[in-house]
Amino acid sequence: MKIATYNVNSINARMHILQRWLQENQPDVVCLQELKAPQENFPEQAINDTGYQAIWHGQKSWNGVAILSRTGNIAERRRVLPGDPEDEHSRYIEAEVNGIIVGCLYLPNGNPAPGPKFDYKLRWFDRLHAHAADLMASGAPAVLVGDYNVIPTELDAYKAERWVKDALFRPETREAFQKLLAQGWTDAIRKLYPDEIIYTFWDFFRDAYGRNAGLRIDHFLLSPELNQRLVTGGVNREVRGWEKTSDHGPVWIELAD
Repeated sequence: MKIATYNVNSINARMHILQRWLQENQPDVVCLQELKAPQENFPEQAINDTGYQAIWHGQKSWNGVAILSRTGNIAERRRVLPGDPEDEHSRYIEAEVNGIIVGCLYLPNGNPAPGPKFDYKLRWFDRLHAHAADLMASGAPAVLVGDYNVIPTELDAYKAERWVKDALFRPETREAFQKLLAQGWTDAIRKLYPDEIIYTFWDFFRDAYGRNAGLRIDHFLLSPELNQRLVTGGVNREVRGWEKTSDHGPVWIELAD
């Protein structure tokens, strides 16, 4: 079973990129972030024409998450992260696909930090901790995947010293990520490539992609049962080089049946 995540950075503007990537790589399940489309403007028919069914939680101009599947029905479990009934951001959607709980997330950026946006990021992280703990306690096979807006270690950033004051790399952010891992979740890509420089995001500015001046901020966290099934994974780095593409590259893993 091949699961992928991709911050598309506007699904309607980059539908041709998404369709090409889906056709060339054919992941079984896909988590998308940053749809930048209201609920009624999600391109469901175009997704269906590519061979996928979808559930999504849209939002005008910003945010938005979706789960696609080409191999099994998507049984939606929730479309809001518990813990704050007043939070209107479309940042989380969860479903069961082929017996696996898939949580697709787009964690807040948090900049400028310190400040209200960073406070919101940490509060959102607290809610994720609580929900992840419930998933872990259930014993169900689960994956929490998406754009975490977290640079976990210095290995995950080009010239990490330049990011020390950024919300993605501040100590509070990295501590929150490690706290999540301490529940028993496994960072799948780092398990597969413990010492390699791997990036999933390259800024549009200063030829970041050409210089490979990137960040690793898109992550798969696996429950223990799925950790045992992890076979391989990687980043479709070449997609970042396509014309009019997103600033993220798709990331994927394969699980044994």
